[in-house]
Amino acid sequence: MTLLTISEVKRAAQEAQGRAEARFHAQAEAVVQKQTRDGKPFWELTAADAEAKLTLRAWSDSPAFAACAGLAPGAFLEIEGEFSSHPAFGVEARRWACRPLEAEEVERLLGGPDALREKQARDYETIAEAVAAIADPRLGGLCRLTLEEFGERFRRTAAARTYHHARRGGLVEHAAGMIRAARRIAEVYPALNGDLLVAGVLFHDIGKLWENCPEPRGFVMPFDERGELIGHIAIGIEVLNALWRKLLATPEAEAWSGMTPPNEAVRNHLIHLIAAHHGEMEFGSPVFPKTPEAITLHYLDNLDAKLEMMAGGYRNGTALAPRIVERVRPLPANLVVPLEKYVPPAAE
Repeated sequence: MTLLTISEVKRAAQEAQGRAEARFHAQAEAVVQKQTRDGKPFWELTAADAEAKLTLRAWSDSPAFAACAGLAPGAFLEIEGEFSSHPAFGVEARRWACRPLEAEEVERLLGGPDALREKQARDYETIAEAVAAIADPRLGGLCRLTLEEFGERFRRTAAARTYHHARRGGLVEHAAGMIRAARRIAEVYPALNGDLLVAGVLFHDIGKLWENCPEPRGFVMPFDERGELIGHIAIGIEVLNALWRKLLATPEAEAWSGMTPPNEAVRNHLIHLIAAHHGEMEFGSPVFPKTPEAITLHYLDNLDAKLEMMAGGYRNGTALAPRIVERVRPLPANLVVPLEKYVPPAAE
């Protein structure tokens, strides 16, 4: 039986007439014993790989019930069974079994699918190249220092827990997409401060390195007390200020005191981009966007997130009818498959 990813298992279950037999490798994110309304016990296992998650249930008369009793969160498993897609409950597994992965299997799983691993490597190069191209020495130095100190953590952080780029390395994908768009928009609107905009993309979610960071060897994203108490916007401002003080203590910073714009203005405007990037106070920003760069960053963030949500819906959502996919929250309505691009016929 071909080894699939969780996303591929979901697609196979949706496309199958009846049930699809499949196997995949994953990490147990959570293993919780629950009860039905009748008081019958069952286990709920949440499995995660580099791209997606899947919840499986083991009922008391299932062979997997005893296996779940001996599982701990963080275990690496091969799961094999029959999978089907239900309109109300999504993908479900029946008659499934699991076994621990061997060491070499764990390493392959942690590496992620080849295509995803290669994409995230290209995306990180995009970020590094954009940082290297920043002309303002304050913003460039701050961004380079950030990648030097937190690059490894940045590369494994998710952009969110559920809605968009909610996977190991997802923040790199999100930031790279925003940077590509930011550089194009800065060409269309040359009055924008392109250096500040790129720095804002790098820093707007830097607090998620504590709020949404998977373990070094795994896909489990533990909750962090600092993230819960403060949130990624406030953490991001705190991190920026700490790195800023460190940067100003370097020999290079001695030449910056008379620059235009002044050092403090550069810091304040970058802080504003972090603080305002959610756009509305009801969504967690302490201030509204008040500069062209802040409003641009807010819409870039929202656009990249929404398009990723839609792409995930097309890949994994429940089909309601031909070309119509069930709503993916928090998007406001069902999705319709987009119009194909017109390809003119080849000249003879």
